[in-house]
Amino acid sequence: MKYREILLEQLKNQPFFTKKAFYQLSEQYALKKTTVDTYISRSLKRKEIIPLKNGFYVSADFYAKNKGNIAYSFYLANILRVPSYISSWTALQYYDLVTETIYPIISVTPKITRAYETKIGTFAYQSIKKDLFSDFFSISGKFNFFIAPPAKALFDLLYFKTHNFRGLKMKNVMTIISELRIDFDEMESKEKEKFYVLLNKYLK
Repeated sequence: MKYREILLEQLKNQPFFTKKAFYQLSEQYALKKTTVDTYISRSLKRKEIIPLKNGFYVSADFYAKNKGNIAYSFYLANILRVPSYISSWTALQYYDLVTETIYPIISVTPKITRAYETKIGTFAYQSIKKDLFSDFFSISGKFNFFIAPPAKALFDLLYFKTHNFRGLKMKNVMTIISELRIDFDEMESKEKEKFYVLLNKYLK
């Protein structure tokens, strides 16, 4: 077995791996970084690994086994931009509060807005003020991920839709929610209460 294949074999069961991990594994075989870079390039051409962002990859084998698991996609979204949490349209779809399919995975981050276009999907990150980067929680399982509860997901969506609540009045909130075709009536009572508590803090 060639060194490239040996390295891939050791990494193929990881949810993701970095170029740094490739380098660290190669040290036991006294391989040069330039050699490892060539291995990575060849593996990409052979479609044995999938690029996520600069220096981040997942093996095609691992992705094929887990691509149907939404928790895996959310886990990757958390990893690709730290810190971040799943929110807005994506979280609302996760809670079955929107009827339309949302293709980009939308996250919120205190860092600058950006997106990663990958072969396994688009990961979009919306920038929010640091004091609003809160009220999310972790869901544990095979893949752990951070996500906003329904109230915060809707709050974040309105925040971005209205450009930081510019000109938004409480009396207009339900009209906007209806126009966005969000099933607000299906939201649990405690989440509705949390939503209004959050809004009242920021709407004049």
